[in-house]
Amino acid sequence: MSGRGRRAVMPPAGHRTEPPLAADGLVVTVTSKGGSTKRFDFGDLPVAEPMQHSLARAFASQSRGWTSIRTADTYWMTAGMFARFLSWQDSPPDDLDGLTIAMLQSWRKEHVGTNTGKNTLASVRALLRRDSRLVRGPVAEELARRIPTQPPGGQSYEETERNEVMLAAQREFRSAWLRISENARLLNRWRAGEVPRASRDWRLGEVLDHLARTGDVPRTLLPGGQTTVTNHRLLGGKDPTHTWGRLFLTRPELTALAVLMTGRFGWNLAVYDRMPVPTTAPSAGEVDAVTYQVQIEKRRAGIGRWFSTENITDSGADSAGRLITQALEATAQGRELAGRLAPGRDLLMVARAQKPTLQHRDLDRPAPVGPLSFGVSTDMGKWWGKGNGLAGSPFQRSRRTTVTNEGRPLQHTQGTHESVYVLPDKRVQRASRSVFESGANEALEQARTAAFGGRITDTANLEHQETATVNCEDETTSPWPAPEGGCGADFLLCLACPNAHVHPGHHPRLAHLHQQILSLRPALGDRAFRDRWGDHLLRLEDLRDKVGPNAWTAALARVNDLDRTVVQLLVKKDLTP
Repeated sequence: MSGRGRRAVMPPAGHRTEPPLAADGLVVTVTSKGGSTKRFDFGDLPVAEPMQHSLARAFASQSRGWTSIRTADTYWMTAGMFARFLSWQDSPPDDLDGLTIAMLQSWRKEHVGTNTGKNTLASVRALLRRDSRLVRGPVAEELARRIPTQPPGGQSYEETERNEVMLAAQREFRSAWLRISENARLLNRWRAGEVPRASRDWRLGEVLDHLARTGDVPRTLLPGGQTTVTNHRLLGGKDPTHTWGRLFLTRPELTALAVLMTGRFGWNLAVYDRMPVPTTAPSAGEVDAVTYQVQIEKRRAGIGRWFSTENITDSGADSAGRLITQALEATAQGRELAGRLAPGRDLLMVARAQKPTLQHRDLDRPAPVGPLSFGVSTDMGKWWGKGNGLAGSPFQRSRRTTVTNEGRPLQHTQGTHESVYVLPDKRVQRASRSVFESGANEALEQARTAAFGGRITDTANLEHQETATVNCEDETTSPWPAPEGGCGADFLLCLACPNAHVHPGHHPRLAHLHQQILSLRPALGDRAFRDRWGDHLLRLEDLRDKVGPNAWTAALARVNDLDRTVVQLLVKKDLTP
């Protein structure tokens, strides 16, 4: 099945995939997942011809796992850098088997100091290791040296910053949605014959109908070859919001919509380029609600995990699905025009380009259709950020904010979530301080309750009262007072009391008690044993460590019948205060 759920069509008989490496061994053709192709001529590299052929073969082999032209461009750029580096050597090698350890060390030293350089080292290493001559030997060992990991970059927005970004995007997109909705209603009324002929609304409806069919308002050709808006007085101006923007989003407005979606759903910027129009499904138990099934594509997830579906319900003005409803309404005319110009094009994120004649350069993104463009490019994000007073594109930081606020992975693994999004984020670190402090205090309190709370002495104090386990200094100040006065604690709790005193005469009984408690574990099971005897055992073991293992073991030889009887009563809970 295809990613959209349609049955895959078998290729025609005799179909054969062309190899990426041309017959001359120098030109490599890379095909993206979207079907775009780009040629890379290794004959242009400033190295000897055998080296050109070797790099081309490695590049072609590596390209079999690529899904985008952008990846190919990155590897091509780094291969060119490596070729120029070799050409500057005193004795440039003719082929890859002429590389020396000194050359690779010099190449590494030149790039290992920056994050960009580390990426370059990793890309070139991936190419070179495709050559069988560099699989083993001293040069291969140098090539295999670990490249330092890059610290995760970027931080999430502070709450006030995020609110400012979302408010700016909301203002821009909502204004566009209201504008397009109002004009779309007028167009629908005009087409239904509900507008009086010759009225201003009727003339506007006629212009809107032309705009919906062609993507532009009527224009008049001037004597100098230029054009002007024919009905600019009727429309109220010549700028986009008064002309073609009446039915189509501008590229900044589409970017604002994507900013809102990232802030709401945590989607990556690349998702918007090929996001299909959401489908609808009935909402169980809901009459006025509609649930959208949104398909998300993430190519970095690996083959077989490119696509996922999210169900988003519009159940009211504050629901997450309301943004999807508004997006469908704002892009409806653009999608309808795209469907006529390029049947089968069912992408959600469509805008009307300011200059439709611009050449399409990003081959990984959908090609424009007439005056329409699809998706949101990296440059669009940067321009939108700059236009709204931001230091750069808001998408990465906004996604980080959404992911950390959600507290769970969105389109990535749990490991990536923790190592890239959560742990390096300063806002998360600050918010976690109170949690860590509370946890540390709780752990300290638990440790105190599981430790021997009294004092260890060398001799008995005759003024102290003897209990079944220790000597008590003052039962009137017990942490567990009895209602009628005195101490109401179990004799085993004496080990946790600050009034407890333990001298060598207690060691045999306590060591025997420790043995008897341990013998209960197999019969009770771990959970029941831990609940009933866990703290008592930990206190005894803490006391054993303070007395010393040798003295504790020696005390077992001095256990008498009274000690055994008292311990038996303690274990059976037959001995009460």
